[in-house]
Amino acid sequence: MINPRIIDYIFSSASIQRWNDYPRMVELVELDKQAHKFIIAYFIAKLEKDINFTHLIEAGIFEFLRRVVVTDIRPDVFRKALQKKSREINAWVISKLAPSIKDIDNGTFLQKFEEYLSNPEMYKKERFILKAASYLATKWEFSIVYQTSQFLNDIEDVKKSVDEEIEDYYELIGVRKIALNKKLGKIIDLSGRLRFQKRWAQTPRIPETSVLGHMLTVAIFGYFFSLEVNACDKRLQNNFFTALFHDLPEALTRDIITPVKYCVDELSEIIAEYEIEKIQESILPNIPEILHEEFSYILGLYDGIKEEFTNKIKNNGKIEVVEDISKYNIDKYEAIDGLALKQCDKLSAFVEASLSISHGIKSKELINGKKEILKGLKVIQGVDFKAIATQIDYEFGTTGQTQARMDFD
Repeated sequence: MINPRIIDYIFSSASIQRWNDYPRMVELVELDKQAHKFIIAYFIAKLEKDINFTHLIEAGIFEFLRRVVVTDIRPDVFRKALQKKSREINAWVISKLAPSIKDIDNGTFLQKFEEYLSNPEMYKKERFILKAASYLATKWEFSIVYQTSQFLNDIEDVKKSVDEEIEDYYELIGVRKIALNKKLGKIIDLSGRLRFQKRWAQTPRIPETSVLGHMLTVAIFGYFFSLEVNACDKRLQNNFFTALFHDLPEALTRDIITPVKYCVDELSEIIAEYEIEKIQESILPNIPEILHEEFSYILGLYDGIKEEFTNKIKNNGKIEVVEDISKYNIDKYEAIDGLALKQCDKLSAFVEASLSISHGIKSKELINGKKEILKGLKVIQGVDFKAIATQIDYEFGTTGQTQARMDFD
């Protein structure tokens, strides 16, 4: 399904600083920007017609992986370089990533990646939406940077450039709604604030990851799982977006670590009830009405409860919890692999702990947390999450980490 090398690439984006030539009141990293971009792209795409959401997901992942490789090039310089040397740059990106992704989906993922980089007409509508979403995520970041950079000589020129670029995307309904700071803009702002909530808040880690960045890593793991089990398009899309939004309510409740949730009888149920209340009060009213039913479904709201990590389908418009999700691998059932996404969530947390330990930060919380997570990993539809974690643990150890870095170089 996935290997430690590509996981290392994905999580390295949590260490890539953005706007690092400007003073910032908070740390801004690439992983969070990419997560925010995907969330914005979802809402923009949902307000357009004839959008292929599988293509949107794939194009977003391709762009993300390319950005991780070319991280040392400033975005404006990178765009300029692509105009003149796109073939050479893209060939170099593929050469760096190919060893890590060549076995995913029996090589099909790499083939699509290569075609995407070489053919600008591939996924054209979806590319444009992602470009608009990237711009809006960058503009959101710049509103932070601007507060601490007004004494710099060129900051007004940067502001003017950022403000003017929005005109390039006004043909998209979602962009207009967000730009006018309508209801949808509140959701974009709310999701962006999840970058300020750090995971494992009770212990130092390297690299730190936010709730926002964590949501994207789980979504990407969910995408690769979907490929591994040959999920139909709608099932793949639902898996990705369910994972992408699974912690959105924490923008209203804050991240509550698992030991605290279960330290008092029925505390987890009280928290869950409060989450539902806040979703209904502060999230759904700001979502376009045409998306209420679908968005509630991927958030896990049904029958007065919230449970995103159960296997669910829609049968004649009614949500049903099922055991064997593979029996419903047809678009009309709109299946969600909740049990597998829970494993992806745990696997992401395991990687967060393992990476930090490999960098020398070995708190008892990380060590014990990692052991507990490993106990909860299992086989889902033939995908052995514990085996993946064990391989990660080996590769991220001193010897494994060194060898991986040598292979990357």
